[in-house]
Amino acid sequence: MFTDIGALELVTLVVLAVLVFGPDKLPKVIQDVSRFIRKIREFSDSAKSDIRSELGPEFKDFEFEDLNPKTFLRKQLENNEDLKELKDLRSTFDLKKEMNEVADAVHGRETLPAVNGSAGAGTTANGSPAGTPDLLKKQDGPAAAERPPYDSDAT
Repeated sequence: MFTDIGALELVTLVVLAVLVFGPDKLPKVIQDVSRFIRKIREFSDSAKSDIRSELGPEFKDFEFEDLNPKTFLRKQLENNEDLKELKDLRSTFDLKKEMNEVADAVHGRETLPAVNGSAGAGTTANGSPAGTPDLLKKQDGPAAAERPPYDSDAT
């Protein structure tokens, strides 16, 4: 019930309760509060049993926690067979490879066959695949000559 209250907060609440109610009235207040909580629990349990009896036998597995949208969705997704097929399909799809192929097509480069991680055929001296530009190398040409505009507000 009070899982997010730390020890220091609990001590503060006890000290505050002693100061507000006094040591003489504090046991009576604790009894009244515990009796009130017990009555609320009894009321909610009887309301749950009334609702279950009114729903009938087809809802015998009904849990009130299922009314929480997160719990309901989690339970529905676990039992769905279509999602298992989607997970299998997802495991066969390599998004990174597809994105690289699209980027290569946009830039007009040829797509390279997958290299098995070793520097061999299809790689340059610095280890990058042949056909991909070396981004660390200084560029010559019109793009290198252009400087970005000076922004006085940024400084």
